[in-house]
Formats: sequence, structure tokens, C-alpha cells
Amino acid sequence: MKNCGGVTSAIVVVSAVFAASITVIFVFGYFSGGPDRFRPFTSGSDEAEFKIPVVELVTAAARTRTDEAKAVLSSEFSSKSKPTVRRRTRSRLEQGLARARAAVRKAASIKNRSVIINNNDFLSSAIYRNPGAFLQSYKEMERRFKVYVYQEGEVPIVHDGPCKDIYTSEGRFIHEIDHGNNRFRTKNAQQAHVFFMPFSVTWMVKYLYMPNSYDLTPLQQFVSDYLNLISTKHPFWNRTQGADHFMLSCHDWAPQASRGNAYLYNTSIRVLCNANSSEGFNPQRDVSLPEIHLYGGVVNTKLVSPPPSNISRPYLAFFAGGMHGPIRPILLQQWKDRDSDLHVYEYLPKGQDYYDSMLRSKFCLCPSGYEVASPRIVEAIYAECIPVILSDHYVLPFSDVLRWEAFSLQVEVSEIPRLKEILMAVSEDEYVRLKEGLRGIRRHFVLNQPVKRFDMFHMILHSVWLRRLNLRLG
Repeated sequence: MKNCGGVTSAIVVVSAVFAASITVIFVFGYFSGGPDRFRPFTSGSDEAEFKIPVVELVTAAARTRTDEAKAVLSSEFSSKSKPTVRRRTRSRLEQGLARARAAVRKAASIKNRSVIINNNDFLSSAIYRNPGAFLQSYKEMERRFKVYVYQEGEVPIVHDGPCKDIYTSEGRFIHEIDHGNNRFRTKNAQQAHVFFMPFSVTWMVKYLYMPNSYDLTPLQQFVSDYLNLISTKHPFWNRTQGADHFMLSCHDWAPQASRGNAYLYNTSIRVLCNANSSEGFNPQRDVSLPEIHLYGGVVNTKLVSPPPSNISRPYLAFFAGGMHGPIRPILLQQWKDRDSDLHVYEYLPKGQDYYDSMLRSKFCLCPSGYEVASPRIVEAIYAECIPVILSDHYVLPFSDVLRWEAFSLQVEVSEIPRLKEILMAVSEDEYVRLKEGLRGIRRHFVLNQPVKRFDMFHMILHSVWLRRLNLRLG
């Protein structure tokens, strides 16, 4: 007993001395930090820099968390014993972004000049808003940009998506960033510039929505639950109120689904095909996603290699599609079966091939349907048929970088009665210029497997990168 008592007393004395030492070290370290200890998390003196607010958002879900969630949060809070390490990591990220921002601005100061990528490739100032700024920004993205993909959630609604239909853009991006061999994904969330929430709104509609009910509550509830899960389990969403998080979807109902969380709708980056600026899409924050319809998951063989320029295109313009939405009825009522130069159909005549018709036409009419986006735009690009965009409030994809007027025409809906007059007024030289523009930007709208530099996967990421940088290249 004595020995045991003696050992116990010794332990008590040693413990007291150790605790006193720790207290002295802590107090000294706390007060030696100086005013920088309380300084908000920023990245230098760049006035136009995007400063993400450091906010601890306590949600209702956090207040009613389960014991398991409490344990997770407890471990997160205990990790704050190393705040300096985390602060230094974030500071390095922000310093890197500041250097990237400065490099892009320097390149942007040289305007109206084409730039060479390599011996066989260049970026034309006729097609790009600022070729030098775009190339520098792209290189900075390749060098620095890291994306963390949340692992929470189960297939098929999370970590999966459609790859063989009109919503191909959604599924292919989710698969590539989540499962592909690319340089951008990081498994270390502390090194990430942005955080991706890999749920599929298209699969939500397929598995959660009751047909013909027009009740989108199940979609919004899923989004709400998913955001509650990651914000309870991880500190990253709460740290920025979701400002450095992004979702991606090509479904028409994705904007409504994003209303499941107010911060997702108003603060996060939403990459959407339904990029309607009159319905909450904010081009300063959100990203317009090209809509691509890949039957069987591949581009139609007729569109892989369009005919050479010396092959004539006898049709002035072509369109075939159903009468839905507010714009198509105007187009069909005005031009259906009215003019032999404008091949406008509601239903394609029997025996006539859709893609052959595009390849035989100089202009392809691309009116919006129920929503603003249309897969015809990308199909027209593949066919080297000048897209004629008939839409209201549509924010065109990659318009931060591309001059859409260099490879397409945009016609006001009110001008549809004058459509033939407008198209006939395009000179041969102007038509050749537009067609050359299509060849120059085609690669940005191609989904490659494996991915290739400057393809659609990389252009989507670059659009998100620009918003994290808070830079405009125009």
C-alpha cells in the first residue's frame, strides 16, 4: 500500500508540474501571437480579391445532432488544438491564389493579341476575349487548382449520374472528377480550393420524384439533408457558408432543387445547364454548363468529322423539333413549310436524317424549349453549322472566355419574322469567318475519355476556377 501510495503521490506531483508548464506555454503563445492572431483570413493586399468570410454557422441540424454526430463534431473541435497549422495551410492557399491572380492580370494587360500554345496551336483574339489572360489563367489552374469531393452519400443519387442521354454533361463530369485519373482532385480537404458535392439531380428526379406530381419537395429535401450531413460532419461548409462549394447538374429542375438550402442557392457556385438569368442564375457566381445529348454515350459518327469547306451546303437553315416552350411556336408558326430555303419542321419528314440535314445547312436554328438551354447548340458546333441562338435570358457557356459572336448568331425573338432576311445578309466572308470560329472552339465542347487539355471537362473546371479567383477575363 505504501509503495502504491508513494507512486500515486509522485504521479500527482508530476502531473501538477506538467499542467503548470503547459499553462505557461499556452499563455505565452497566446499573447505572443500579436494582432495577427485576430486578423481575418485574407490573402494579401489585393483590393479586388474574393474574401471568403470565416463564419461558424450553427444550423438547426447541429443543435439536434445524434450522439454519433456529436462525436464527430467533438473530434473536429479537438482538432482546433492545432489552429496555427490550419491557418498556415489556408494562408498558403490564398497566397497562391493571389500570385495566380497577379499573373493573370499581368497577361490581361496585353490586349487584342493572339497567343501561341505550341507550334501547331494558338488562341486567336478573334475568338477569345483575351487570349493571353485565358492561357495564363488556364496554366495557373493546371498548376494550382485542387478540388475536394465529398465522399458522403450512396449511389445512384450520389457519386453517379447519366452518361448516355440529354443529361450527359452531368454524369460525365461527376464520373471524371469523382473516379477519373485527373490532377485536380485532392483527398486532403485542407489543400482544396473548392469542394464538390457529387449528387445528381437527374437521378433524384428518377428515384425520388413522383411522376406527374410536379412536387419538387423530395429533391429539395434530399439536398437539405445532404448539406446538413456534410456541414455537421466537416467544418468546411460552415467556414464559408458554402461560398467555396459547388454543385453541377444539367436537369431543368436543378435550380429549384438547389433551393433546398438557402446558402447553396444564394452563395455557392451552381454549374447549371438551365442558366436562365431571369430565374436566379447569377453569371458572376454561377457557371453555365453546355447541354450535350450523346445517344449511347458517344458523338454520332457523322459529326465526328464534318465535310470539308469546299462541299456545298444547299440549305440556308434547318430546324426540327417539338412545339414546346414560348419560342418554338413562334418559329414554327412563322416558318414551318413556308420557305424552301429554311427547312423548319415540327416532325422530321420520313426518310430524312437529322444529322445529314445539319451537315447540309449553313445555319442551324437553336430555339429554347421549356428551358433556355438546347443540345442543338453543341450539335451545330460539331456539324460546323453556324448556331443561330433564339433565346431570352440565356447565359451562354464559357462566355467568360469565348466571343460567341465569333462563331454564332444571336437573334432576338422579336426578329424571328425577319429570320431569312437576317441570314441572307451574312456575307460569304462573314460566313467563312464564323465557320473558322466553330473549328477553333470545337474542342471546348467535346467530352473526351480520357480527358484532354482544353476539353469540356477542363473548361468547366476553369469556369469554377475563375469564380474562386474572382476574376473576369473580358
